[in-house]
Amino acid sequence: MDPLLRSELIRYGELAQACYDAFDYDLASRYCGSCKYPRRAFFERLGMPDAARGYAVTRYLYATSNFRFPNFFSGRSRADAKLWSQRANWIGYVAVSTDEESARLGRRDIAIAWRGTITRLEWVSDLMDYLRPVADEGIPCPDPEVKVESGFVDLYTDKDPSCRFCKYSAREQVLVEVRKLVAHYTALGEDVSISVTGHSLGSSLAILSAYDIAESAANLSNVQRAAVCVYSFSGPRVGNGRFRERFEGELGVKALRVTNVHDNVPRMPGIFLNEGVPEMVRRVAEGLRMPWCYSHVGVELALDHKRSPFLKDTLDPGCSHNLEAHLHLLDGCERTASVSFLPRTLAVPESNMPV
Repeated sequence: MDPLLRSELIRYGELAQACYDAFDYDLASRYCGSCKYPRRAFFERLGMPDAARGYAVTRYLYATSNFRFPNFFSGRSRADAKLWSQRANWIGYVAVSTDEESARLGRRDIAIAWRGTITRLEWVSDLMDYLRPVADEGIPCPDPEVKVESGFVDLYTDKDPSCRFCKYSAREQVLVEVRKLVAHYTALGEDVSISVTGHSLGSSLAILSAYDIAESAANLSNVQRAAVCVYSFSGPRVGNGRFRERFEGELGVKALRVTNVHDNVPRMPGIFLNEGVPEMVRRVAEGLRMPWCYSHVGVELALDHKRSPFLKDTLDPGCSHNLEAHLHLLDGCERTASVSFLPRTLAVPESNMPV
């Protein structure tokens, strides 16, 4: 693997891992479900000096906890009046590269990181839900055949006007912050990129929010259109074949999906009807409006934890889904399969990109 690409993947993976490390899941804490650290000292408090020098968090992102997703806090009642919020969960953050890091990259990079569910694979029960048109969820897509998994889009768009932290949906929070940052830095004459990352459920939100940014033209200013890319780690499928065509071809969003070949999560949903079946079969199934026809987006980078001499194989399927294991494999082990082409890695100067 190209060493520059490897280092960039690890860096964005660490930005996603920070969402887990900073999440307060102590059931005895009144701040359970929030971020443990203040925004201005986020990376320093996590002990991430390299990331701290490169990025500064500009906004925390919250999602509603009354969504019918597997309970983040089983064993504790959210009705406790002393909790910091009755409805919200901290789900990620938006950060922007510092002047020094922007000079290295050759552009001002806006990074968006999403968290997956804290407990291992308990959210998989919702993965087999039906596809829904994104236009029905307020995303301005002109094609009603562009559909995404209903559970993911609900978490992305749900809000609770009575809650201070999720008065606006995660979608609204992201779009407002991205528009503000793009307008600010393009007005200063800088080139801007938008890089979205996440693991597991966070990968789904990363793909969905990157699509939404491009579809809603949140990356467009009077000066330029900021390019959008996704660094996905161990993520499930998000939408149907028409979503993939819109995402990759018409909107030009790039995605690189890092997976473990022994992980079952990237195989879902759409276990039987997906991008791997013959095109004619997929078209017929979608024409019949079958609600389980899913397609991955972007390019897959497949890893194999069994090729690492430092990882002990276990019978726990959750181990192959672990983000830190993915980062270890990226850092020190070979890939199991070659990539047919490399997406334009927006966080790296083009002159340094592998061909």
